[in-house]
Amino acid sequence: MTQTTESSARGMRRRTAPDAQHRPRFHRAWIVAAVTFVTIIGGAAFNSLPGLLIDPLHTEFDWSRGEIGLAVSIDMALYGLTAPFAAALMDRFGIRRVVVVALSAVAAGALASVWMTAAWQLMIYWGLLVGLGSGSMAMAFSATVTNRWFVARRGLVTGILTAAGASGQLVFLPLCAWIIDAHGWRPASVTVALAALVVVPFVWLLMRDHPADVGLAPYGGTYVEKPAPARGAASRTVRILLDAARTGPFWLLAGTFAICGASTNGLIRTHFVPSAHDHGMPITAAASLLAVIGIFDIIGTIFSGWLTDRFDARRLLAVYYALRGISLLFLPMLMAPTVHPPMVFFIVFYGLDWVATVPPTLALCREQYGEDSAIVFGWVLASHQVGAALVAFLGGVARDAFGSYDMVWYASGALCATAALMALVIRRVREPADAVVR
Repeated sequence: MTQTTESSARGMRRRTAPDAQHRPRFHRAWIVAAVTFVTIIGGAAFNSLPGLLIDPLHTEFDWSRGEIGLAVSIDMALYGLTAPFAAALMDRFGIRRVVVVALSAVAAGALASVWMTAAWQLMIYWGLLVGLGSGSMAMAFSATVTNRWFVARRGLVTGILTAAGASGQLVFLPLCAWIIDAHGWRPASVTVALAALVVVPFVWLLMRDHPADVGLAPYGGTYVEKPAPARGAASRTVRILLDAARTGPFWLLAGTFAICGASTNGLIRTHFVPSAHDHGMPITAAASLLAVIGIFDIIGTIFSGWLTDRFDARRLLAVYYALRGISLLFLPMLMAPTVHPPMVFFIVFYGLDWVATVPPTLALCREQYGEDSAIVFGWVLASHQVGAALVAFLGGVARDAFGSYDMVWYASGALCATAALMALVIRRVREPADAVVR
């Protein structure tokens, strides 16, 4: 009887697997990727605000730019430090639950800031709540979705999902700048809260944690059973960090990505608008330039994902960082009261390079660390945000001390040159048998 039962069970598994491996014309993975894209847009709406609100908050509350920059730096640091734990929590509790809670935290922080009257409240609402919420939807979220749902086209999908943040910037920067100019900063903060809440139903109804939940194989791969929930999320995350920290490539990836964060989120996203305003450019015009960065960011990131599927990721990173550093050295000479062609060229050039670094960095994490790559990438992302946090804070301090941002631009350009050299010395690893289908 027992042998008969076991034979029946094996037969059932043999009959189930081919059905589960059936690939429909339109794979469910693309729906999950689309929901992830929209989620990142909604969650990233808050990232449009800090650079726009430095001057209004300084004027209304007489807070120094250093104080405001400290709140932004707390947000960015927690964004990064939360990401690896969020990846492990998604393994334990599922993607849907973690993302819904994260969106709610972003909405709560943005909405609560409407009633703040002291700088410490800014640090709680912007720094703590929004930092924890947005960090749970950071690039480690994209990495988790990509690793689970895709085998083929991982580089391309990574580029598309990374571009979602830029798409949010493209949508919300001009909108929030117009709202602030016409109605003040509080309605803009409410708009961001509503954007986060609107996405929640899409996540709950359309997102699925694993292809096996709907009886499918990953796109371009073979069917695998859904793994049991991974317990001990925090200890696993720390253990993976300790293991990765014993390897040289981890520190090189973390160092280059810290410079990436310093030269994008910490520098341009936080300080470009107030710097341009120092030179007489209206806030709405400067915000529109950042939105244009978002347009070309989408193009550059998707193209970078395509390139990552075909070329050495280390060399791609070296080129990206070198070009970024050169462009930053010229920026102080381009600042003017009006928008002129050389500034537009900088914006287009910088936009193409903005987060083009993400697909090759994630590919190198996957190459070096295999199935733990999403959590390792979360820790690498933490370094990205720590770098961003330091420059968000130090950039404000430098502006208070020297009266301009020039030294910050030059120092960031030199850092990018260092990152280019670091990328070239990351060692290669032979690709595993189940490497990405190209």
